[in-house]
Amino acid sequence: MNSETYLDFVFVRDAADHFASDIHDILTELFKGVRVNWYLEEKRMDGAEIVVAEVKGMSRWQSEEETLAYLEQQGGDDFWSYLQGYKMFIYPAKRGCESCGSH
Repeated sequence: MNSETYLDFVFVRDAADHFASDIHDILTELFKGVRVNWYLEEKRMDGAEIVVAEVKGMSRWQSEEETLAYLEQQGGDDFWSYLQGYKMFIYPAKRGCESCGSH
């Protein structure tokens, strides 16, 4: 079953150009075949570029641990060298009624 997936990432590197474009390319490769979309916000501060990525959509991951295992396996060197922080919420579909999941 698919889960609602919400991922927030913070990427940082020394100031250069096109960081948001580079992060877009990294996420495109990382989430190939996963039904998620993202919004990128780029900032510059004290000689560094910062990109905040908000990723959301549907995935087959059933838990944060499963999502992290995927990221550890599929994330490339640039993903891990730029990543400075993350937050994730995975909401698996409940069986039964929408409100309690047990009926």
